Amino acid sequence: MSARPASTRRLTLRDLSAKKAAGEPIVMVTAYDHPGAQIVDAAGVDVVLVGDSAAMTVLGYDSTVPVTVDEMLMLTQAVRRGLDRPLLVGDLPFGSYEASDALAIATAQRFVKEAGVDLVKIERGGTSIDRARALVSAGIPVVGHVGLTPQTAASLGGYRAQGRRADAALALIDDAVALQDAGCSMLVVEAVPSEVTEALMSRLEIPVIGIGAGADADGQVLVFHDLLGILAGGAARFVKRYADLRTDAIAGVTAYADEVRSGAYPAPEHTYAMARGEATRLKKLLDGR
Repeated sequence: MSARPASTRRLTLRDLSAKKAAGEPIVMVTAYDHPGAQIVDAAGVDVVLVGDSAAMTVLGYDSTVPVTVDEMLMLTQAVRRGLDRPLLVGDLPFGSYEASDALAIATAQRFVKEAGVDLVKIERGGTSIDRARALVSAGIPVVGHVGLTPQTAASLGGYRAQGRRADAALALIDDAVALQDAGCSMLVVEAVPSEVTEALMSRLEIPVIGIGAGADADGQVLVFHDLLGILAGGAARFVKRYADLRTDAIAGVTAYADEVRSGAYPAPEHTYAMARGEATRLKKLLDGR
């Protein structure tokens, strides 16, 4: 097991740029609550994303679309309280920034003021390039997101790899470059062929974080619940499971239930006792009533 980075100083965007320049991979992971934040911080990750994937991983929705700003703010506030070292990125949910620059700025300001994020993340190219430019002009650092963008997955044909044909790959690369030109500080590239990521890297100066985008990106991000095996069912092709916590959790709760039903729990070591002589005194007091 490798040791976590020795420094506990909070990282900055300058640190990420230095990692990119040095060829040092950047580690990003999602988190959605205070215990999860403490775990990823202790593991020494560089960037924590409170993704709108929370809609499915912790809130039980069937897509990212229904999650609200208030729900995302509550989760992001909890994560902020659990972090010391990593940069914190807050995902702006669907419908909270697309309509206008003013809406995007107002929403992002809430994430900065109320949840203490270091950056906000928005999806797509197109009008999101204008939103990114407005946010940066308002003093809010932005992470762009191209490739598979879950908020608009329906218009992309579902949760499937993007940029597999040359014309689609070219449009994706153009969006990525435009987001950089708009002032984005970082870019997430999701579910694209590795050849597209390779072509993209020579055209971008900002850190590029891949998720299902091959090994050429400056760093990688995975969903906390995916990499730890917490969720039931299958996972995307790019997910590698590093633990099987769902199985362990079911086994633990089953053992607890069995011991409660059998009377094995609680045992004497799990109970409290009155001070010496106080039980006898209590009995006398009760008998005297």
